[in-house]
Amino acid sequence: MKKINKFLSKSTFIRGCQCVKSLWLHKYKPELRDEISDAQEAIFQRGTDVGRLARNLFPSGYDASPDDYSKFFQSIGKTRIAIENDEKIIYEAAFTSNGLSAAIDILVKKNGKWFGYEVKSSTSVSETYLLDAAFQYFVIKSSSIDLQNIFIVYLNTEYIRHNTLDLKKLFNAQSVKKEVLSKQSFVKKSIENMHRTLCMPTMPEINIGLHCSNPYPCDFQGYCWRKIPENSIFELTRFPQKKMFDLFNQGVVSLKKFPASVKLSKNQIIQIDGIKKNKSNIDIPALKIFLTTLSYPLYFFDFETFMPAVPLYKNSRPYQQIPFQYSLHYKKSDKSILQHRAFLGDGQSDPREALIRQFIKDTGKEGDIIVYNQSFEKTRLAELARDFPKYKKQLNNRIKRIKDLLVPFQQKLYYTPSMNGSASIKSVLPALVPSLSYKNLDIGNGGDAMAAYQNMVYETNKKIIDETRNALLKYCHLDTLAMVKILEKLMKITRHQI
Repeated sequence: MKKINKFLSKSTFIRGCQCVKSLWLHKYKPELRDEISDAQEAIFQRGTDVGRLARNLFPSGYDASPDDYSKFFQSIGKTRIAIENDEKIIYEAAFTSNGLSAAIDILVKKNGKWFGYEVKSSTSVSETYLLDAAFQYFVIKSSSIDLQNIFIVYLNTEYIRHNTLDLKKLFNAQSVKKEVLSKQSFVKKSIENMHRTLCMPTMPEINIGLHCSNPYPCDFQGYCWRKIPENSIFELTRFPQKKMFDLFNQGVVSLKKFPASVKLSKNQIIQIDGIKKNKSNIDIPALKIFLTTLSYPLYFFDFETFMPAVPLYKNSRPYQQIPFQYSLHYKKSDKSILQHRAFLGDGQSDPREALIRQFIKDTGKEGDIIVYNQSFEKTRLAELARDFPKYKKQLNNRIKRIKDLLVPFQQKLYYTPSMNGSASIKSVLPALVPSLSYKNLDIGNGGDAMAAYQNMVYETNKKIIDETRNALLKYCHLDTLAMVKILEKLMKITRHQI
């Protein structure tokens, strides 16, 4: 048996509340953990950055952070010294008691009493955050620090930045002591259960379930889900997840074995028939009708956006989607040579107004603007019209001209089993145009594109900036070229000319 590691931190406690199997794996089999994506790394960094910014609500504090987080116990010593020296504000104050440890972002002493502030990069107080705070309170109280109150600090989505950040308006601070006190018994029992689990010589047998992604996607899913085959019930589109697990627990895993007694939609039946009978669904008449709704000139358009937690630009809110890039392929007529135009922000200034001006110029006054999932592009354009009203008329004109290439795939007018039930462009493209692929790109999805641009905003190394820009341009270019080739394929199979 491996050396018993019963020590629990705040993060491992929350992990154990979600799934004690994940906790056991984290302690004893960390090598089985999934690789962290660039997008996930960006989320972690965002939490760190927001926490540091919130310190300015209580300036000039003592920083008890360790040299690095593998040396957490340095913080405990620093915190003890800070308290002995009567520091009134301590950042990353850390405590330990009975094999437990917890740090709190900001600890403040007012009139001889201690108040704790835990900062979250979210926009509300969730049940998980309350549980998180309850564990902190449990450990800190066990360390003989009498917390008078504990607060969760989070971002205010109603706040609109002007020239400079107003931190008192950017952040909300909510007392959660009442909820925290009500959870102390649960925290104690959960700790005891986790300690029992960590004393087990072998991994606890816990099957996959809703807990795998609630409240967070578990980073051991690759291991726990490794025996789930392709074309499983978990790939059935628009089917409630709870019903998926109900079937799974009854022994139904493959869509080939999906019970006929379960009521399904037309599109779900098409997907299952595709698997059971290796059958494609290509509705030529319906595809022809869709194609008749399109007319030249055609503009194939795609946005990329990022969502800074703390608004970087004037007239923007926390987590507002900021368009920073677009790709545009253009065909004046069926016989015209395909042209390409692009925009990418410099990473230093607000990209929105420059993007708007070029977008208006690039899309002309007439012709259909082809997108993939129109709700996204229409919403972003409407937000730009709201925030930059002098362009409202031109932007509204473009919104009215948008046509959605997602429609025939969403309605399964064209469907093959290789799409695995998905209508996303990442699934449709290899099925229709296998010569094009996202696989070899440095940036291969929107989440990583978002993270890359966010990183570029703070990057100073010119080589890294240039490499990031090049990767972003290649990725967005493929998004719109993919639409061009997909539409050409639909026209070819229907022998329809727009």
